[in-house]
Amino acid sequence: MNPQISFLGRIIINRVKVPSFLTDYAHQRQQIRTLITKVRLKWVKNRSLDHIIDVQTDLKAACLLKDAIVRSKTGFLTSKSLEGTHKTLGLTVQTLRFIRRYPTLFREFPHPKWPSLVCFELTDLAKLLHDQEMKVFDQCQSDVVEKLCRLLMMSKTQMMPLKSLLPLKWDLGLPDHFDKKLVEKFPDHFQIVKGTNGLACLKLAKWRDEFAVSELQKMNQKVTGSDSGDGDTYREFKRGKAALEFPMSFPRGYGGQKKVKAWMDEFQKLPYISPYEDCRRIDPDSELMEKRVVGVLHEFLSLTIYKKTKRNYLRSLREELVLPQRFTRLFTRYPGIFYLSLKCKTTTVALREGYRRGKLAVPHPLARHRDKFHHVMRTGLVYRGKGIEILPQLDAWVDDPAVRKYGGEDQREEEEEEEEEIEMTDDEGEGETDDE
Repeated sequence: MNPQISFLGRIIINRVKVPSFLTDYAHQRQQIRTLITKVRLKWVKNRSLDHIIDVQTDLKAACLLKDAIVRSKTGFLTSKSLEGTHKTLGLTVQTLRFIRRYPTLFREFPHPKWPSLVCFELTDLAKLLHDQEMKVFDQCQSDVVEKLCRLLMMSKTQMMPLKSLLPLKWDLGLPDHFDKKLVEKFPDHFQIVKGTNGLACLKLAKWRDEFAVSELQKMNQKVTGSDSGDGDTYREFKRGKAALEFPMSFPRGYGGQKKVKAWMDEFQKLPYISPYEDCRRIDPDSELMEKRVVGVLHEFLSLTIYKKTKRNYLRSLREELVLPQRFTRLFTRYPGIFYLSLKCKTTTVALREGYRRGKLAVPHPLARHRDKFHHVMRTGLVYRGKGIEILPQLDAWVDDPAVRKYGGEDQREEEEEEEEEIEMTDDEGEGETDDE
């Protein structure tokens, strides 16, 4: 780590009197900060990521309906029970119209007692896919435990309200009733307690040093074993002599690109603060705190299955993660790290490094299984058998990129982007609803 930067970081925290040369250095850096904040940043639309978000909105809604049918005591849902649920499911059309689009998953039939009442149950193929999904959850149980531990370790009290965690089930890959199942099976990891506001919270039973390593640190650890020489940077970081840098991918044609890159170079030189470290001594208005917040958001998105989540879900955890009141501006301030999407009448934030050429760079096993589920959705064919014949085709479709198509379109060789000026505020999207 640069001695001047390190010393400057301590000055920001402790507010002590500084020599004149360091005052000039700090003034120059403040000028860079002031200059960039005056530049009107342009929001650049990424058609490829927007398309993925659009497709997964329908996929998520179908999976939520599937889970609701499985939980139902009767094994089916009535059309009356589906009324007014489209907003909860994140749909822009009525749920009844949506569920009828996918006869490969949902079978329509009249109610046994009231023939005029339409009901929906799972097809044999949907049941088979659900059973496979349960097996994937069992195989990924250790991964789920680690993710929840790391998420709780990032919070200031090592606990989070279940009310805020439930909407994140899809993004984090959590099974149904995860709170009861995991607490019973892993009492040395999790506890259910009552928070100061009276809400039930999931609490970390014990701090685990083996999980207190961020994804950014892990990426640099992997580089250590390479022949590129960059491993020396991570070793120096461990000794407190260097700052880890966030991977960045700037959109093409980005407005004010040279100024942005110059500012980002200054940002990268700031000391990296792990999201698992105590930040109470850092000045909340300092550049150091801003980089720490970027690190927290980067780590949170890295824990998700699709490297993205809704902004409202982050807002519900703002106090636990020690995020500033208007943290959304960081997504547009750092367009090389994050992408903000306004698709499907909601605001979604994604991690750019998580995607390559319009698909996940490192797909999670659960994401691969959900791809099979989505493929069955869009075929539009009713399989009269139990669906066993199609499973080998689904495996080939997921495993072989040459035959795989996402959402009915061939994978784009390059991400399509276009500039569009838009002013993002934290008040945007207040009407968004969480999934139940």
